[in-house]
Amino acid sequence: MIRYCTRCLYPDTKPDLQFDDDSVCSACRAYQNRMEVNWDIRHREFLEIVDEYRSKAGSNYDCLVPVSGGKDSTYQVIKVLEQGLNPLCVTGMTDSLSDIGRRNIENLKGLGVDYIEVTMNPRIRRRINRLALRQVGDISWPEHIAIFTVPVRIAVQHNIRLIVWGENPQNEYGGPAAATQSRTLNRRWLEEFGGLLGMRVTDLIGHEGIEKRHLIQYQYPSDSDLQRVGVTGIFLGHFFPWDGYSNALVAQGHGFETFPHPVEGSIANYENLDNYQTGIHDYFKYLKFGFGRATDISCNHIRRGRLSRADALQLVQIHDGKFPWSCLGRRIEEILGEIDMPLDEFIKICDRFTNKKLFRCANDGKLIKDARENLMKLNDDNP
Repeated sequence: MIRYCTRCLYPDTKPDLQFDDDSVCSACRAYQNRMEVNWDIRHREFLEIVDEYRSKAGSNYDCLVPVSGGKDSTYQVIKVLEQGLNPLCVTGMTDSLSDIGRRNIENLKGLGVDYIEVTMNPRIRRRINRLALRQVGDISWPEHIAIFTVPVRIAVQHNIRLIVWGENPQNEYGGPAAATQSRTLNRRWLEEFGGLLGMRVTDLIGHEGIEKRHLIQYQYPSDSDLQRVGVTGIFLGHFFPWDGYSNALVAQGHGFETFPHPVEGSIANYENLDNYQTGIHDYFKYLKFGFGRATDISCNHIRRGRLSRADALQLVQIHDGKFPWSCLGRRIEEILGEIDMPLDEFIKICDRFTNKKLFRCANDGKLIKDARENLMKLNDDNP
């Protein structure tokens, strides 16, 4: 039987999530611990770090900010500019950039920053997408890698010593205690939490014509290069209160564009707007672990008192786990066509990665989560 957090809706199937003796998950405890933080002191710590790196910088830039054009990276840029910094913003281009994603990138650039966009070989990228979907059930695997490698490579090239990332996802969504308190992102963090799923970049070599020379941008810089420049990455969310919804409101006030309605498989219209493949990625999370993006967002709102657990449960039951027939208005056949995969093969891959311990199949072929009745009971016991 799946065990659920008594405060939010996270199940114990979520990777890296931990439960205490009161059946409260580590994500809820991490958020609770934020109530004890003196944010004025954290702000001063941030300024001290910035001053240290700016005073010794061998670059024209005070820091590098990895950006996607989404509401969080827009907020990151706004906060960095408010602190009087001159950032270089860098995008490791998403796998299948949406129209609204492009507009939001242009809006971010218009905030007044220098910007570099790194686009990897699209033919090779499609092969990696297809291979990753087949091998580890994650069409977005190369994107998750490039998010962390491309900005660091650019930092080394431009002698930028400080990288300002956004949230620490282990703190926001639950993870090991040491990881939730970490304020830095380094190679060790990437290898443990960066979405490798047991497949290394070098494992791609020799498959579908992929050669070592095709994978430069997907590889972390060498330790010697990092030490030569002295690159350090910090999480902005460690120094300033982090909330995706309020980030979205701030971003909208600076021109960020939301979707006309909640994104498919979600309950929000302000995130996951840049990539047409996101719906497939989130659906596979549901197949593997029994929860999807609607659960993630609902849990964040529960912790902040914006949703009751009962109301959140109803929303999750409506939106989580729907087959991704479309994402951001684009049909799945078009999305799969970009990686040369027919729909029937995709469905077979879905079946192969479905955790049969979590689901049973109804007569009409739809998946039914066996634990849903248990979740309903938990909701009755813990309104």
